Amino acid sequence: MITAKGTLYLCPTPLGNLEDMTFRAVRVLKEAAVIAAEDTRHTLKLLNHFDIRVPLISYHEHNKDERGPELVQRLLNGETIALVSDAGMPGISDPGVDLVRLAVMSGVTVVPLPGPNAALTALIASGLDTNTFTFIGFLPKTNKHRLAMLSKLSNHPHTLLFYEAPHRVRATLHELREALGDRQAVAARELTKKFEEFVRGDLDSIGRHFTENQPRGEFTILVAGRPAGEEVAEEPDSLAGLDVIQAVAALINRGINKKDAIREVASQRGLPKRQVYQAVLDSDLV
Repeated sequence: MITAKGTLYLCPTPLGNLEDMTFRAVRVLKEAAVIAAEDTRHTLKLLNHFDIRVPLISYHEHNKDERGPELVQRLLNGETIALVSDAGMPGISDPGVDLVRLAVMSGVTVVPLPGPNAALTALIASGLDTNTFTFIGFLPKTNKHRLAMLSKLSNHPHTLLFYEAPHRVRATLHELREALGDRQAVAARELTKKFEEFVRGDLDSIGRHFTENQPRGEFTILVAGRPAGEEVAEEPDSLAGLDVIQAVAALINRGINKKDAIREVASQRGLPKRQVYQAVLDSDLV
């Protein structure tokens, strides 16, 4: 006897206001065999509010490698599983994306439910361009990788959407100002909650606001895309006058890894990548 595969439901949960829970999400959670949650204690409060009596199982960044295959096996055995994040859409800036990949690879049906999402909620009230936008989420943790990403985004013409924790907001606003220039921006915090706030202006004024006021709550930071006609100087101009080794070193100092720096310089100079690599290897450049 062949057992029919189960279904993985992706259930958004409220950002803060419990009235944003949909009727469909409540029904799916009640009918699931198990609910996979980032923080089971946090999710239990939501389930109790809606009188949902379904077993919880933890699924988060630190156990996803072991727990993911277990959940997929249960799905293959015919169970219905609902995946939730602590708030908002599962699979966006959380390990839910990995479980979805495993389920898809195993031929399991994945059903997404519409619902709350912090980035889009902030965007539609920001006053910035909503026709074309790019979701970045959390910037990399290391300074080197963070600066490299911001450098790549400096010429991006679309509205940029970032997530940030309160203790990092001031530093991130400063980094955005340094990398992107003083663009129009919005800092949205505590979305859908009692102290929801939108701080609008340019990156300078928003930075001053949070220098004078302690950042509190979870933040979505939105930055306007590169203004038309204000392209950042291209790398060839900024590296003009430097020899190959100096050019590679300059890119590395900006946070670009050595491999990418070598490739970029080789492309700019019309040289074989192997030639630039050998020159770097023969130099004292680490």
